[in-house]
Amino acid sequence: MAQSVWGYDSDNGPERWHENYPLAKGDKQSPIEINSKDVRHDSSLASWHASYDPGAAKTILNNGRTCRVVFDDTFDRSVLRGGPLSGAYRLRQLHLHWGSCDQHGSEHVIDGVKYAAELHMVHWNPKHGNFAGALKQPDGVAVVGVFLKVGKTPKPEMKRILEEIENIKTKGKEAPFLHFDPSILFPKSRDYWTYHGSFTTPPCEECITWILLREPIEVSSDQMAKLRSLSKNAENEPVIPLVDNWRPPQPLKGRIVRASFK
Repeated sequence: MAQSVWGYDSDNGPERWHENYPLAKGDKQSPIEINSKDVRHDSSLASWHASYDPGAAKTILNNGRTCRVVFDDTFDRSVLRGGPLSGAYRLRQLHLHWGSCDQHGSEHVIDGVKYAAELHMVHWNPKHGNFAGALKQPDGVAVVGVFLKVGKTPKPEMKRILEEIENIKTKGKEAPFLHFDPSILFPKSRDYWTYHGSFTTPPCEECITWILLREPIEVSSDQMAKLRSLSKNAENEPVIPLVDNWRPPQPLKGRIVRASFK
């Protein structure tokens, strides 16, 4: 398996990542399955707050593995604070993981339940100087995870992202994505689980404080179909749908998951 070519197929998928990225077999890997009976309610966990500047949104791209929206993180213009975090973390990008059908696609699993997709908002701690520096620190990165479930009503908030899919159909395509407030993607409830884990893609650095929101947001099946219409190949190559870009749950290895709710 060539260094740069990891993916989600049988020859380069999650089962083989550790061959080139030994951290993938580490003790604090993500995602995980959360079992309510093992979760510890922690009354000292504060509520979290995001203050995002819609002007920080820059581009949307298809990198062949996910659909990603990139934000300007050169200063504290879009930040996440509170919850299990100390200090403000800057929003850098958001991206999604999804399945080939509505029955799976999320990376985290809750009491055996898989959702159709999972949205990750990636923030980093500027006290470490830059993003690369943050990746080397246990408190370097904070990711807010939001589950997407399929329901009757399309989520108007997801519309902006999905409207752009036409412009980034194939791998390597990028389009301007301006004036977007990602906080509209949060559910009503602020309840969350938190634990220490890793990126769910190679090199799987173990630098993440996860804030997983309990309440999913709803998308329509048309909206999910739109996401699945992306291609993981470049423009001049045959269309191969970009689906099932999720890593299965990893061993907990003694970690404690805390909940902000009872």
